[in-house]
Amino acid sequence: MKKKITVILAALLAVSMLGGCGKESGAGALKDMKVEKYVTLGEYMGLPVQLEAAVVDEAQEEEMMRSLYMDYVTAQLGGILDREVALGDTVNIDYEGKKDGVAFAGGTASGALLEIGSGQFIEGFEEGLIGAMPGETRDLELSFPENYRNTELAGQAVVFTVTVNFILPTEYSDEVVAAIGVPDITTVEEMRQFIHDYLDADAQSVYQATLENAVVDSLMSSCVFQEIPEAIVEKYRNNVQAGLEADCAAYGIDINTYCMYNYSMDAETFLSQYAEEAAKQSLVFQAVANAENLNITDEELQETLEQYANQGGHATVEDLLGDLDREEYREYFMFERVLEFLTQNAQITEY
Repeated sequence: MKKKITVILAALLAVSMLGGCGKESGAGALKDMKVEKYVTLGEYMGLPVQLEAAVVDEAQEEEMMRSLYMDYVTAQLGGILDREVALGDTVNIDYEGKKDGVAFAGGTASGALLEIGSGQFIEGFEEGLIGAMPGETRDLELSFPENYRNTELAGQAVVFTVTVNFILPTEYSDEVVAAIGVPDITTVEEMRQFIHDYLDADAQSVYQATLENAVVDSLMSSCVFQEIPEAIVEKYRNNVQAGLEADCAAYGIDINTYCMYNYSMDAETFLSQYAEEAAKQSLVFQAVANAENLNITDEELQETLEQYANQGGHATVEDLLGDLDREEYREYFMFERVLEFLTQNAQITEY
């Protein structure tokens, strides 16, 4: 769940694609409810939140750079061909393993990458390639260890025929970077900046989602609730269930399996808990919207729906809405507006 509140909203909007039941929920529009009967707001201005600053991990940056770069190194482009394999090199190899002259399952690969000295392969395999020249083929007479996980091979003598295609470089070149094909990226420095910017955008996205989660948690913990109208709870339950069933159909699994895998609880428990939480959040957000004049006017709603319709290739707003009540969209836009207001006014402590 990237954001607590937007998961609720995504479930609501998913109903429109499924021919949902927004018009038949019986809950009425949030904007017309006396939500203050059901929730007493706590202090929502300057909500205190603590979260980790958004930073780019330099090790992750280098790992992504190397992984992307090495995928495009070949014997003809950037690969090292003019010296022997040494301890610590990463090599590109083809190999076939045979037992009693017959290839065994899992013992053959082409273009595999292997760091010499990593201990990734069985004893003697990596050592047997030291001193080989790129293009050279060697037969390695080896034995699997007695405790090898494949009992059919455990303790057995085998022969691996290995060809060293090339040694991977430790330095980067503009020539290989240009071959990767990222638009307007032709040099190593440009690629490093591209990767940095990508990871920074991802870090900022995670930061924003974490901030919003923290703000919602802080807000909800400050409120006092009375009994929640059952119609509202049922509305969110139906909408969330519709979204779940669509996901389940896409994955070809039943709803209980889906919920156990994603939420570690059965479907009935998840739907009950989620619907209750969604109902409470909707009442709280509406109460803040009322207090801060953040509600969506009819004019704003129509204008935004027209933009959505145009962006989605719909001829009219009605085509966009389908069976979904436009009030569902009004709530969506109001939730986003309130969430932005709360995060902008939060007291953030970074560490």
